Amino acid sequence: MSGLPDRKELEVRRMLEGPHPSVPTDLAAQAAVRGARLLRRRRALRRAGWTLLVLAAIAFAVWASVVRPWVVPPSTIAPPLDW
Repeated sequence: MSGLPDRKELEVRRMLEGPHPSVPTDLAAQAAVRGARLLRRRRALRRAGWTLLVLAAIAFAVWASVVRPWVVPPSTIAPPLDW
C-alpha cells in the first residue's frame, strides 16, 4: 500500500470542506411532527393486527365448538351391531 490518500477519501474531504447547505429553521419541528405521525400510524397498525388476531382466534373457537372436528363421525359403511 502506498502512502497516497484514497480517491474516495479525497472526495469525502472535498465534500466536507465545501460550502454546507442551509438547513430550514423549522426542520426539527417538521421531524417531530412526522415522527409523531409515524408512531401513531405504527400504533394503529399494531392495534389492528392484534384485534384481527384475537377475532380470528374467537372465530376459530366458535367454529371448533360447533363443528367439533375432533369427534369421529359415525361410520356409514356398515350398520351398527345389535346384540
